[in-house]
Amino acid sequence: MTESQRINCMKCQHFYITWDANFPRGCKAYGFKTQTMPSLRVLSSSGKPCMNFEPKADSKQKQ
Repeated sequence: MTESQRINCMKCQHFYITWDANFPRGCKAYGFKTQTMPSLRVLSSSGKPCMNFEPKADSKQKQ
């Protein structure tokens, strides 16, 4: 996977930060917490890039 294909979880509406120090990152779409970025966990588990990526809404447009 090249850098241009890498999915940036920080820009996904399903990504969240947890209170769990052992698993600080989570994915609401897949329903799991992980130590690494969720997209990397999905890639290593399935061999395919994350299919649930949805970009966050632009907060400037909401106002």
